[in-house]
Order: sequence, then structure tokens, then C-alpha cells
Amino acid sequence: MTKSPSASQSLRAFMDVFMHRSMRGWSQFAKGTGLSMPQVSILMQLHHKGACGISTIGERFDISNAAASQLVEKLVQGGYVNREEDPNDRRSKLLNLTPKGLELLQEGMEQRHRWLDGLLKNLSTDEKSKVSEALGILTEKAKEVDR
Repeated sequence: MTKSPSASQSLRAFMDVFMHRSMRGWSQFAKGTGLSMPQVSILMQLHHKGACGISTIGERFDISNAAASQLVEKLVQGGYVNREEDPNDRRSKLLNLTPKGLELLQEGMEQRHRWLDGLLKNLSTDEKSKVSEALGILTEKAKEVDR
């Protein structure tokens, strides 16, 4: 009798496949836009965490402020990010995602979601229900851990 994989083994196996596919998708997307993966990651940070300064980007990506500034400059020139005066400190600038930057990210996310849509087409109705229930549980537990 073959032993079924544990929940941890199953989740890790799926994460490995998913992350490989997801990162490959983001890499291909970034190449198509002319941006580097770090630049796409900065756009994602601004989308998920909101406006911030260069020093925050440097801290989040463990790079110098000069390196962060160089990465951001191309995003500003491309119209994906803008710099605005920080209302709390006129000497500082805040980086914000522009509508063009948001549109670019949404396009990238849509490309990544197409893979999941294709995966779901291969599942039966019963399998989709089981996956939905399990992912719902995992999502709630992940939110609890993050709190």
C-alpha cells in the first residue's frame, strides 16, 4: 500500500510548480516590457504597499539608495512611477504608481492568471470544489498568521 503524501508535502510540491511557472511568467513579461525583474518588483511593491520613498525601496530590496534610485529612474522616465513631494517632509519625495504603471501590472497579472485558468480547465467539477475549499482554508489561515 502506497502512503499518501502529507499536506505539507503536497503543498510544497504545488508551490514549487506554481512558483517556477509564476516566476518564469513574470520574467517573460518583464523582458517583453523592457524592464528588469527588480523594476517589475518595485512596481509590485508600490501596488501592494503604497507610496514610499527611495530609502524604503532600498531597505525592502536590500540595495543601496543609489541602486534603488537608478532602478526607479527608468520607471519614472517610462511613466510607470511618479515622484511627488512628501507632505510630511518637503525635502523627501514619495514614489507612486501611475495609471500606466498599474495598467502594466494588471497586464502582467492577467498573463500569470491565464496559466491558472488553463490548469482549472483540466479539473473536474468535484476537483474544483475540493481545491476551492482547501485554498479557502489555507488563505484564511495565512491571513491569521500574517496578523
